[in-house]
Amino acid sequence: MREKKGFTLIELMLVVVIIGVLGAMVLPRLAGRSDQAKTAVAKSDINANIATALDLYELDNGRYPTTEQGLSALSTKPGDLSEGANWNGPYLKKEPLDPWGKAYQYKNPATHEGEDYDLYSMGADGIESDDDIGNWEK
Repeated sequence: MREKKGFTLIELMLVVVIIGVLGAMVLPRLAGRSDQAKTAVAKSDINANIATALDLYELDNGRYPTTEQGLSALSTKPGDLSEGANWNGPYLKKEPLDPWGKAYQYKNPATHEGEDYDLYSMGADGIESDDDIGNWEK
């Protein structure tokens, strides 16, 4: 007689139990990480992606967009550009949203010392509070 090769039901159940135990150990450690990941994405957008687009805008036009023009000046040419401005955009494909789906906030001139402009996300709660993420944070 030929021996049948394969896994028994006990062996398969043992593998499923081991995978379940490993999952039970790992999932609680990862559960709180989504907020940390969103915060990291917002910081990256503020300090690198949007900041680079704003710097390119300033290089071409001699100044940063006004508060009234906002970040939309990076994707659509503003109608109120000053004499000598050389808008070469779009600097961003569309107006950026933070990881929570809300628009980034932009103010020029800056209200925080040492910055040319204020660029920030209001965080998960969507209101100005202690969880805001801004370009003035180092």
